[in-house]
Amino acid sequence: MTSHAMQNNVQTELNNSPLLQAIERYLVFMQAEENKSPLTVMNYKRSLALVAKLISVNDPISIDKMVVRDLKAKLASYNMRNGALLTISTRNHHLTVLRAFLRYLLQDEELEVYSPDRIKRFKEQEHQVKVLYKEDLNRLLASPDLETKMGKRDSAILHLFFSTGLRLSELSKLNIKDLNFDTREISVRGKRGKIRVVFLSDTSVDSLKNYINCRLDHLAPLFIRNIDNAVLEMPPGEIFRFSDNGIYKMVKKYALQAGIVSDPSPHTLRHSFATNLLQNGADLRSVQELLGHKDLSTTQIYTHVTNPQLKDVHEKFHGI
Repeated sequence: MTSHAMQNNVQTELNNSPLLQAIERYLVFMQAEENKSPLTVMNYKRSLALVAKLISVNDPISIDKMVVRDLKAKLASYNMRNGALLTISTRNHHLTVLRAFLRYLLQDEELEVYSPDRIKRFKEQEHQVKVLYKEDLNRLLASPDLETKMGKRDSAILHLFFSTGLRLSELSKLNIKDLNFDTREISVRGKRGKIRVVFLSDTSVDSLKNYINCRLDHLAPLFIRNIDNAVLEMPPGEIFRFSDNGIYKMVKKYALQAGIVSDPSPHTLRHSFATNLLQNGADLRSVQELLGHKDLSTTQIYTHVTNPQLKDVHEKFHGI
């Protein structure tokens, strides 16, 4: 048998291993039963492919405490193509995917596999949230030139970010028809396809109307590039939609122009929105809903920012 044929046989054996077959069944389950997005399924596929590559067994039933310990050691020393090590959050993502896979085998296929709850994640450093406080925020919001169409658009984007706490990808996908100025609401499709309602402040409504009124086109996207050229395009005009990357660079440009040294991004405005709500008395559950967080624990990172304010309240109002 030639070496090429031997390699093919080895590859066939790998492809037919119980582990890889179980992974394929799980991916089908995610798509067919759990209605996960193609992007989520692809991310899980890549993660499980790496796990299958690193662990020392080819059958999920053989995964045990020592196999998981060996996997964690390999994840900690794994080099990516650029030579960098995996971050702790990335390593934990792979462990989370493995846990979900084992839970599927345990619950849906009723296989006697290693308990997913026994797989402990790497300890992560406390997440630091970057926010803009009042002075910097006001300078950023005032940066666009409202005498120009581009400035009106950019002002509307900045105000909308802070008014709603939208993610960058959520904001860029908005269409004009999504706006309801009567109720001052926007229905947004967030992560996992979940719909939530966000609300417009007075200043965001004014800036949005100011921007929309300067447009002469009939295109669907709310935020577009090349506003003057767009008038020649027939609807829906997706080619003119202002991209995630374009919006990201725009925020960075105005932050630099405003002299804000913390180098904020669109996500900083989302953090600022959440922190502002909590500092003004909003409860954590409400902020969770407004941000579209699946788990309350994700929202709780903002309490680390607001806790210093609680100390000031205690010192001011606690009598003894």
